[in-house]
Amino acid sequence: MDIKTSVPKKPQKKESKFKSILGKTPRERSRNIFIFWSVVPTFLLFLLFKIYPMLSAAKMSLYRSTGLSSSPTFIGFDNFVTLFNDPIFWKSLKNTFFLLGVFPLVTMILALFFAVILTQGKIFEWEKTLYRLVYFLPNVLSMVVIGMMFMYVYDFNLGILNSFLDFIGMGAFKRTWLGESGTVMWALAFTMVWQAAGYYMVMYISGINRIPDDLYEAVTLDGASPIRQFFVITLPLIWEVVRVTITFFITGAFNLSFTFVKVMTKGGPDHASEMLLTTMDIQAFMNANYGYAMAISVVVFVIAIVLALIVKKITERDVIEL
Repeated sequence: MDIKTSVPKKPQKKESKFKSILGKTPRERSRNIFIFWSVVPTFLLFLLFKIYPMLSAAKMSLYRSTGLSSSPTFIGFDNFVTLFNDPIFWKSLKNTFFLLGVFPLVTMILALFFAVILTQGKIFEWEKTLYRLVYFLPNVLSMVVIGMMFMYVYDFNLGILNSFLDFIGMGAFKRTWLGESGTVMWALAFTMVWQAAGYYMVMYISGINRIPDDLYEAVTLDGASPIRQFFVITLPLIWEVVRVTITFFITGAFNLSFTFVKVMTKGGPDHASEMLLTTMDIQAFMNANYGYAMAISVVVFVIAIVLALIVKKITERDVIEL
């Protein structure tokens, strides 16, 4: 009787979870390790210069500090209580929301209009290049230079705007544009739009140029007007670009308003052009009220995040691929 002997099989080594995450083959693992070590320095810099300052600001908002004291006093949420009882804060919040409403809407409309004209309008190629340079030029200039330039544009006696109104016989509409509470915010908004429209126009042009001409030819044969072509073809196909720019508008409104207010109005007249960031700057560096300024920065951060999430949710739609 033959006795069959069974040789026990060697247990197969199970691949560790760590190796399975890195990749199945040595080539995949080496590639993923290379990507990992390439990303680590950037991530560490992001933690050091972005996350850590934000956490430090949130922490300091709970203290009374001059910014120079080595022993700040913990006061809990007293800075926020003071903040929400401060009439200047509410005025600066109102002005900030005004620009967050006017600046993105007007800038996007103008940028889209110029982008469509320069890509689909019946103009010569050299004209397109010239107009692109002219419209984009304000974005190349320093914001401080633009602010000082518009101070002279809005000047009551020597400004171009009032001189133009005199020239066309509308001198009765002359104003001290930066010196009146009813006009100062509109003057700042116009300056911001003038500076930013060319930049976003270039972004929209790059999106429109990726749309095949065949689509426009097809809808033209169907009798679609240029306006209908924009809403049926152009806008849906560059919608992802528009979504990105709307987020940029939010951050840009904060940054541009801070610089232009500092240069052009200093928050006047009577705090009529005060912004959240300029109020924070005054509290931190002029009043040596560092903890209170950090409380304002926390409010700005929360507003920016909430608006970005709202915009993301409202503008969310299926991506149309070309």
